[in-house]
Amino acid sequence: MAIIFQTPSMGEAHIRVAIVSERGQADLLVHRTSSRGLANGDARWYITREKQDATCWVFFTAIGMAQVKICFVNNFGEAGWQKQHQYQGRFG
Repeated sequence: MAIIFQTPSMGEAHIRVAIVSERGQADLLVHRTSSRGLANGDARWYITREKQDATCWVFFTAIGMAQVKICFVNNFGEAGWQKQHQYQGRFG
C-alpha cells in the first residue's frame, strides 16, 4: 500500500522523485487514488497530508537529482514499473 507524503525537505525524504511528462522517460507509471483503500503496491498512490500515516516520504525534484522518475497515468491498468529498478517495493 503506497501512502505517500510529500516532504518539503530533501534530507528527510525516503526517495527523491521527478515527475516527467513522457511515459518513455519514466521508471514508474503512477495512478493517484482517491482513497487509502485503493492504494496498492508501488504504483497506486494515495497522497496524504499526515506524515505519520505515510508508508513513504517523497521529495519532488529535478530529473538529475531524482532516484525515481514517475509519470502520472489516468487508470489503474497502466500503472506499474516500466523496467527493473532498485527502488521496487520501497513505496508501499
